[in-house]
Amino acid sequence: MLESYLKDRLQQKPILLMTHIVLGYPSFDDSLRMVEAMVQSGVDLMELQIPFSEPIADGPVILRANQEALRRGATVERCLDFGRAVAARYPIPFLFMSYYNILFKYGVGRFAETMAGAKMRGAIVPDLPPEEGEEYLQAMAANDLSPIFLFSPRTSEQRLKGIASRARGFIYCVARRGVTGARTDFSAELDAYLERCRRATSLPLALGFGVKTKSDIDYLTGKVDIAVVGTETIRLVDSEGLSAVGPFIRGLR
Repeated sequence: MLESYLKDRLQQKPILLMTHIVLGYPSFDDSLRMVEAMVQSGVDLMELQIPFSEPIADGPVILRANQEALRRGATVERCLDFGRAVAARYPIPFLFMSYYNILFKYGVGRFAETMAGAKMRGAIVPDLPPEEGEEYLQAMAANDLSPIFLFSPRTSEQRLKGIASRARGFIYCVARRGVTGARTDFSAELDAYLERCRRATSLPLALGFGVKTKSDIDYLTGKVDIAVVGTETIRLVDSEGLSAVGPFIRGLR
């Protein structure tokens, strides 16, 4: 189980690191090199984004990466094959991240079965409200996969608990309103939000949206269990190339 892996890993490290890539960007060969560099640099788990034309939770950097990957021919089948290949090669958990239309068009049950066959560990579907996801939840449970749901700063106490009751693996805490890639204010307001999140669930907590530096991760240590770095890695690849990925990830520790 993903939750057991995370809790065991947290016995060894004060905070875990999850990274995010867009499959097929800049290319599938480059995506494989990024995974290799990240695993060798010590990431604890990864989310692999299946490109979608309208990724509503994502900011301009990841949006452009999605659109460019699609333009270059990324398909759901190729992304599923990629997930199968890296899950077989590397010892960390891999999750798929995408939007519900991808699962709906593919077939929710078929998608979950394919994920399980590929040895993936779960999925993040940010535009699927848990209350409307019964088919998805049943398919994930039937295949021993973790459905990862999101908390946000505006989520009420009652809804936090309702979301937590349907989630498995961990909870992804969105650091602020808006989309990925913008600046996040690491402050007392964020601390108070994370305390509310912690009260709502016993699952490990991840925090993403705006985590960019070692100082960010140092700030989050003791407050959450997993720091999520996504947009900043893509920016770095765009500006400095793939060779910069490993040193950047190692520097976050």
